[in-house]
Amino acid sequence: MTRAPRFDFVVQLAALLVSVVLVHGLYVTVVRPRADEVLADRAARMQEDPGYVPERSAWVILRDFEQEACFVLALWAMAILVTKGFEVAGQRRLLGEDLVPVAAGTRILPEDAREYARQLDSLPHADQEQLLPRALSAALDRFAATGEIQDVSETARSVCESESERLESELSMVRYIAWAIPSIGFLGTVRGIGEALGQAHQAVEGDIAGVTRSLGVAFNSTFIALLISIVLMFLMHQLQASQERMVRDTETHLDRRLIRHLRGTRGGPPGA
Repeated sequence: MTRAPRFDFVVQLAALLVSVVLVHGLYVTVVRPRADEVLADRAARMQEDPGYVPERSAWVILRDFEQEACFVLALWAMAILVTKGFEVAGQRRLLGEDLVPVAAGTRILPEDAREYARQLDSLPHADQEQLLPRALSAALDRFAATGEIQDVSETARSVCESESERLESELSMVRYIAWAIPSIGFLGTVRGIGEALGQAHQAVEGDIAGVTRSLGVAFNSTFIALLISIVLMFLMHQLQASQERMVRDTETHLDRRLIRHLRGTRGGPPGA
């Protein structure tokens, strides 16, 4: 469906705000309190037993601000991907319908094209903005104007290519997020290493707790960011593949359900 850029911006902004509220609320109420409990328990056990080796905790791995920012961006990107996925599903739904019913053996003449185009005008407005009705309408209008099947084929292909470019461009925000998430993870790495270097004098004196905690921030942020990025890139490529299949299937639908039934001013469809 073709939507106004302003509407897309509002939807994406709303998705970002919801992502911030949900993730921050979860961190404030669950993640950080649990992580603080784990760290306090570790400190108490290490005081009692200097040889105690703490186990890795998921709450501690997730607790820092960089990980929270990564999850906010990931949830935002997934909301955009889900929205685009529903759009593709709506486009594919129309491929199963015979929007321009043509009986077997029937040929459409240029003077008949307007009548077939009126059937598309009776569709709901939301369906008219989908790729298949737009391509069918443009092809029929072109056929009525020129009577040339080659012109019809080029027009239909042009509409499909334009839709493919639009779908590709609308994923630019998701690509930016997929790039930003590892960058935020590396920022956490730099912050953690910087804090560790600032506490080097304590390590020299034998107190390595601060250095260990700062290095944990460095490695945990990168680990979570890269893991999220892998999942997000997989989902984005799956959506892209679905979009490409939908456009190809639309071109096939146009050829089988419309173009092969046309009889132009030069005597019939290609190969007839």
